[in-house]
Amino acid sequence: MTIRCRFAPSPTGYLHVGSARTALFNWLFARHVGGTFVLRIEDTDASRNQPELVADILDCLRWLGLDWDEGPYHQSERAGRHDEVVESLLTSGKAYVDEGAVRLRVADEGTVGWDDVIRGPVVFERSVIEDFVIRRSDGSPLFLLTNVVDDWDMGITHVIRGEDMINNMPKQLLLLEALGVEREVQYAHLPLLVDEQRRKLSKRFGDVSVESYRDRGFVAEAMTNYLATLGWGTADGVEIRPLAEIVERFELAAVNRSSAFFDVRKLTHFNHEYVRAMSAERFAELAGPFAGGFDLAALPAAYLADIQGRTQTLADLAPMIDWLFLDEPPADAASWDKAMTTPVAAAILDGAVAAYESCEWAKDVLHQCLAEVGEAHGLKLGKAQAPVRVAVTGRMVGPPLFDGLEVLGRDRTLARLRAARARL
Repeated sequence: MTIRCRFAPSPTGYLHVGSARTALFNWLFARHVGGTFVLRIEDTDASRNQPELVADILDCLRWLGLDWDEGPYHQSERAGRHDEVVESLLTSGKAYVDEGAVRLRVADEGTVGWDDVIRGPVVFERSVIEDFVIRRSDGSPLFLLTNVVDDWDMGITHVIRGEDMINNMPKQLLLLEALGVEREVQYAHLPLLVDEQRRKLSKRFGDVSVESYRDRGFVAEAMTNYLATLGWGTADGVEIRPLAEIVERFELAAVNRSSAFFDVRKLTHFNHEYVRAMSAERFAELAGPFAGGFDLAALPAAYLADIQGRTQTLADLAPMIDWLFLDEPPADAASWDKAMTTPVAAAILDGAVAAYESCEWAKDVLHQCLAEVGEAHGLKLGKAQAPVRVAVTGRMVGPPLFDGLEVLGRDRTLARLRAARARL
């Protein structure tokens, strides 16, 4: 039997990182066992659908590297099939019309349950389940019905989804029972993603869309790798590993039951490791759109490599290089006030100008010259370089100063130092 699993997003919002994790785990499972990964767009809720978001969902899946074997199927195109099922249930007496809507009859004795791949046996008493609506009074089918019918018709063997769907399971099983379905389907309910306050991850409390993280400079490999660690891991404790290795090691039964903390700081760490490890060519390709319109090719390869090693997210790039391209350094009032209001700021700038007018223009020499200027005023280099850094780069923090001065050149460096001294 070919194992078939699916990801079935609704185009009611951008792709949530929790949904992306669900898609990833379905994809990993399918690839691990040599099965089929089906993509289905569940777009039957006309009141909430935003059709323009389908393209965004597909783009984000492609960006994450999650290719699908079949689809995307659109649930709305199967309306005739859904109606056919409802009518068959009405004809058999297993469903009835109630104030325009159609409800499924539920016996009030016995239990309904399943053996969850992740959570083990789950059982509900039928007496707590009401006769539930499967088609609205306007004729549109409910998710409960369309989801069950489409999974059955598409031969889905494993339903892998978030634990927030557990409460829907009894009704879906009762529908399968009413339809006379005998084929066994395996269900696996993934742990929810939560924030640091252990709240369900929600757009009310921060960024939750994959698109947002992509636009903030996170790279796809890091995001995919990090999502794979949310609820699953290997015995060796290694978390950062190639996707092909994750596919090889992935076991659905090894998924944790506990909620998983979506930690942006940890994601950023993953991202930094991936950026630092990629080739210079790959970095230049991905970093280009985040470079603020500046030409990365104009920078020396060694300097760009150093920038790459310090990049947490690609959005960090522009502030690290813009001062090298601008006619004047960026104006950051807070940095100016912090560095230029000390009693020795003017003297440090004067000393730097005097030293840099005639010294060899090499980073090691520039470093030594400023260290000597600082010593003359009783300052260590860290304190002495603050006025120079702000005068030249506009900011208190940034990449290594003397490497940057070497790239900026003598004339432009001296012009900025003198301009800052004149302001004082």
